[in-house]
Amino acid sequence: MPRITREEKARNRQNIVEAAGRMFRAQGIDAVGIADLMKEAGLTHGGFYNHFASKDDLAAEVCNASFAASLGVLRRAVEEGDVPAGPPLRRVVEDYLSAEHRDAPDGGCPSASLVIDAGRHTEEVQRSYAAGVEGYLAGFAGEFAREGEGGEVAPEEARERAVLLLSRMVGAMVLARAVRHVEPELSDEILRTCRAHALD
Repeated sequence: MPRITREEKARNRQNIVEAAGRMFRAQGIDAVGIADLMKEAGLTHGGFYNHFASKDDLAAEVCNASFAASLGVLRRAVEEGDVPAGPPLRRVVEDYLSAEHRDAPDGGCPSASLVIDAGRHTEEVQRSYAAGVEGYLAGFAGEFAREGEGGEVAPEEARERAVLLLSRMVGAMVLARAVRHVEPELSDEILRTCRAHALD
């Protein structure tokens, strides 16, 4: 049997991470079996351990990759600065607390979709999740400080505001997703209210 190239191995690993990212966010880490995951990635079950020591090892990498992508959105918004659609944090809130994000739990930010899973898994998974949270807090705090130029926003205040903002956003998304099928109007109300007041 011919050996695969280093590039093919890297591509296979990436396929596993991407499939796991979708499946873990949509179903939860524990609900996804390795056989189904590898099938989704287009690979054989037995090949999993050529890439990862365990499912928790993969889950930590999924957290890292998913947060990196999500934080990239925040970084681009900050780099664009104030535009006609609004300042960076307002645009991030509008995008995060949208019906589109709510209705696509297999994509988007892992902060809400993996919040329960992270707390139930290994320290490695929790560290990856915590690093993503810290990335958001640093980005938000930096932007609060920038928006406060001319007025005094101490680093401690910017950090507190960042913690409040992320907590509001994640909490609202978790609640909105939890009730969207049985109480769609309530789900929409949660998103609408929190979009309006997340930055208060």
